[in-house]
Amino acid sequence: MTTDEANGGDGRQSPPVVYDLDADCTPDDVEEGVPYLGTVNGVVDYGVFVDLSDSVSGLVHESNLNGEYGVGDEFVVELDEVRANGDIAFEEVAIDEYDVDTVAHDYDLGDVSSLTEILGETVHIEGQIVQIKQTGGPTLFHVRDETGVVPCAIFEEAGVRARPDVDVDDYVRVTGEPERREDAVQIEADSLTVLEGEDADAVAERLDAAIEERAAPRDVDPLVEWPAFEKLRGDLESVARLLRRTVLEGRPIRIRHHADGDGMCASVPVELALERFIDEVHEDPDAKRHLFKRLPSKAPFYEMEDATRDLNFALEDRERHGQKLPLLLMLDNGSTEEDTPAYETLRHYDIPIVVVDHHHPDPEAVEPLLTEHVNPYLYDEDYRITTGMMCVELARMIYPGMTDELRHIPAVAGISDRSEAEAMQDYLDLAREEGYDEQDLKDVGEALDYAAHWLRYNSGQHLINDVLDVGDDADEDRHRELVDTLAEKSRRDVEEQLDAVLPHVEHEELSNGAHLYQIDVENSAHRFTYPAPGNTTGAVHDRKVEETGDPVITIGYGPDFAVLRSDGVRLDIPTMVTELDEEIVGGGISGGGHLVVGSIKYVKGRREEVLDSLIEKMAEADIDEELSSTSSTV
Repeated sequence: MTTDEANGGDGRQSPPVVYDLDADCTPDDVEEGVPYLGTVNGVVDYGVFVDLSDSVSGLVHESNLNGEYGVGDEFVVELDEVRANGDIAFEEVAIDEYDVDTVAHDYDLGDVSSLTEILGETVHIEGQIVQIKQTGGPTLFHVRDETGVVPCAIFEEAGVRARPDVDVDDYVRVTGEPERREDAVQIEADSLTVLEGEDADAVAERLDAAIEERAAPRDVDPLVEWPAFEKLRGDLESVARLLRRTVLEGRPIRIRHHADGDGMCASVPVELALERFIDEVHEDPDAKRHLFKRLPSKAPFYEMEDATRDLNFALEDRERHGQKLPLLLMLDNGSTEEDTPAYETLRHYDIPIVVVDHHHPDPEAVEPLLTEHVNPYLYDEDYRITTGMMCVELARMIYPGMTDELRHIPAVAGISDRSEAEAMQDYLDLAREEGYDEQDLKDVGEALDYAAHWLRYNSGQHLINDVLDVGDDADEDRHRELVDTLAEKSRRDVEEQLDAVLPHVEHEELSNGAHLYQIDVENSAHRFTYPAPGNTTGAVHDRKVEETGDPVITIGYGPDFAVLRSDGVRLDIPTMVTELDEEIVGGGISGGGHLVVGSIKYVKGRREEVLDSLIEKMAEADIDEELSSTSSTV
């Protein structure tokens, strides 16, 4: 390049460049012989004091001044000397016209994962605000970088929000000293700078790349080789990736699951995996308490009552704790059209919804409202791949270190949900290696159902963990004693219920050769105790299957509902429900299930018509030995 080109092509000399330090620059950013823009912050008899940044200040002695200046005036200076005590002296530079170029501080960035190694030392962290929590003292800004999430404390005054200009999702740079507060590490922040423009874009790009890599599901071999299950592996990996990313982004997760054995076997492993991953990512030991919650749903779908309660708690947590709105994870329910009113309510708040279920789905109704949907029916498989089986693999993809404590869970899930899958024997063998024979597994399933009944809308985390013998506080002796106690109570209560209801069971033989048993569970059974109508119907059904050895259908009905069980009969319950709703106008018919278990609701005054039409359809169903428990080799 020629001199003329460097001067703009017209022979004129370009103005010199004067450098303006960013507010967070330090004395290490100041070089000798380089002109800087200074702002007067004080005038004394022997000169003026100038600021180059928040932490770079010095004196321009009167002997080095060319003019007179007042507080707030700007002029150009160069470094004169740095004295032994750290004081800085500048001298004025005589420049009338100049261009200004900004100098950013060259940070030596730390990361969250290494804070315990540098306690008490100054560290710089760049990341994104994921939560702003006001305490009775400081404001805690939870900041995530590539390696984790750490609370950064800024004190304005007791209970008063510091830095109200900072919002969740802002990209920031925090400077301060990591300190241990009880069992947690937090940064006592000296400064917090909101990044904008290219600086924010650079941090966002860096975090996204790192999180995408870290969110990848762990590569684990399946507990058993099962071609039917392999069809679902890609979908489960997508869910695992999303859940790990949700934790890394500091977003809460709320699990809703069916309150039965399979629902517990599905939700508890995922709960443990997510809690352990949260502990790995977050420096705050209380993070999992704020970021994760598991709750059972009594109905086999997501009721509006549950949805509005979940949404209200989420909005309160956002207001009270500065949290993002959660991701909703539905397990062992959530695939049917009955779920859509609740889903539509949540979608108004952009709450992502993920479903892992094995009940017959209505994909056209639910999938437009879902972020992920895993269901064996979508791959021409069926309920025999239980949600518990799927979720044990999902949990291992999230946190593979817990594999050893989960090996018996798929067998419990299969027995609890009466799965006749070809892989059941493999799962039983796997459980046997862990010390569980088939009766042990049945006892665990009965104990789960019994506990779930009395827990009602409570997760019963510690109790359920003990029943399943999982978790950090697992105690095998306590587990065995607890399961024996609960299973015995379950069997006792079931026998008492059977004594009450069996004399009132009505029987007929259908034209397809199946035995039909009906029981009015509202008027012929003990109410408000265990077992509830669904389990009561199941107990009657099991007794009749055992007595006859033939194909059996059992209906337990109340004023506006019916519970359906079948053995050796191919009942397509979701299709029957759809047809009944079309045929009986005004019947208010809804429900669902799969080939051997289901439920239906209807308007009370149309009960006889609904049940009569339902029985007609059952009489036309095919007999199928593959669906018979009496012919199973398991």
